[in-house]
Amino acid sequence: MESLKRPLPVVVHTDSSYVRNGITSWLPNWKRRGWRTADNKPVKNVDLWRRLDEVAARYEVEWRWVRGHSGDEGNERADALARRGRDEAAGV
Repeated sequence: MESLKRPLPVVVHTDSSYVRNGITSWLPNWKRRGWRTADNKPVKNVDLWRRLDEVAARYEVEWRWVRGHSGDEGNERADALARRGRDEAAGV
């Protein structure tokens, strides 16, 4: 979303229920509690959650969960690209 040049509706497909629930349900409470979870622990990766919250606020976003590793073409491609990026960063 950070690379978009103009406002438009965005559909995000994720196989992470943690990310989907975090952005759609838990984030308002984390912010209200000073970035602490329901059991008063610090939210992990708060820098990334803040960044996602900031950029998502600029768009009308629909968050769709897809089952991971189940043959969804887009999800399989995203996993392959993530593995490639990881391997390139590690010099493999």
